[in-house]
Amino acid sequence: MATPEDLVELGRIVSAYGVRGMIKVQPHSAQESILLNVNEWWLARLSRSGVQQEPHRLVRVSRVREHAGSIVAQLEGCDDRDQAEALKGTSVFVSRAGFPSASDDEFYWVDLIGCSVFSTADSSGPVLLGLVREVSDNGAHAVLHIDRQGLDEQGKVAFLTDDKGRVKEILVPFVQAHVPFVDIQQKRIETDWPADF
Repeated sequence: MATPEDLVELGRIVSAYGVRGMIKVQPHSAQESILLNVNEWWLARLSRSGVQQEPHRLVRVSRVREHAGSIVAQLEGCDDRDQAEALKGTSVFVSRAGFPSASDDEFYWVDLIGCSVFSTADSSGPVLLGLVREVSDNGAHAVLHIDRQGLDEQGKVAFLTDDKGRVKEILVPFVQAHVPFVDIQQKRIETDWPADF
């Protein structure tokens, strides 16, 4: 089977679990429900810098459940603790096309990355804040990490940088009170967060 082009890394195998070949996976985000609801995972080893060290390989999940903030799973063909331990450090990917449908008011973080964010705080109309680079969880809610954008001297949209040449960042709480509008199809998010915050 060809490797899907829409793979999303959702976690990493951290250890064997028990003596019958089960593995323990630490999910990367609060959306571990994907790993619980998809029975085909793709595994690959990544270097510390995130460079893929081997081709993805498809594995089928025969059992999976939550366990103390992590996921434990039985993979077909992984029948003993030694086989499970050999998978330690391997990243777990799932095809985005295989994600369960999200409800109308929920979004997968991977879909928010790359969206343009506009501030509606100014009465003169929406102002471009930038692009979502990352989404994190601060314990209470998700946070959008937005790389700031604005118009350059030629009037073209460009990333804004600080004195050291780093792209400026703005953090926006991803809660209904501040982010009332998300259109994944149009890759557009609107927030009441001020542009000059």
